[in-house]
Amino acid sequence: MSDRGLPARLLLGLAALVATAVAVVGGLALRPPGLLAVGLASVVTACLAGGVARESANEPGAAVGRNPLDAAWRAGAATIGLLLFLSGTAALGGPVLTVLAGAVLAVGGLGLWLLHAGRPPRRNATMVTPPPAPAGGTTPAPSLPVTGARPAETVGTVTYLPPVATLPTAALGREWLSTTTALAGRLHPAARQSIVRRRQETLDELERRDPDGFARWLAEGSLDSDPARYLDEGPPAV
Repeated sequence: MSDRGLPARLLLGLAALVATAVAVVGGLALRPPGLLAVGLASVVTACLAGGVARESANEPGAAVGRNPLDAAWRAGAATIGLLLFLSGTAALGGPVLTVLAGAVLAVGGLGLWLLHAGRPPRRNATMVTPPPAPAGGTTPAPSLPVTGARPAETVGTVTYLPPVATLPTAALGREWLSTTTALAGRLHPAARQSIVRRRQETLDELERRDPDGFARWLAEGSLDSDPARYLDEGPPAV
């Protein structure tokens, strides 16, 4: 542990201890109606924080952040601590001390928000890795993001998958298995919608190439199996 960081840790620990003691005094000074008001305020704040976190996570291209439940309980706990602390300052020093403490907390909270807002966001990235090809088979294509974009489009360093009509049947089977695995995990809503659209295109192309084999695959009742084992190669679309 660095000796230079020890004084700062001691000061932070002392400040947290003092704030906790003031909050305890504030809780003891409050009557039941006041404690009820603190609880209601924390519930409202938690609901608002959870709603904001959920809406932010559902936006396309949103940065990765806390889940709504985590944001809700943190906001609720912070609200309870803040209100009890202000109540304690009012009980110990009167309105003047309460106003000064509120101003210090507001400035500190604004500084923390500005510091957090200045950090670069982390983006979601959904990658689908095809399973390895069987011995003697063809080498699977490299891992690429599944999207609904047209072929040969490139944005930055992201290359998109080619149309399903240009892929051999074995590659379509591997893609079906890889997207099945991808959908079982946690995905951004936009990425999940893109994978579902790609899977529908894959199903349409498999049925076009060999309707009888496609029907045999469906009759097996195991949609997580490789459909290419039931189909003839069939001609790719021109």
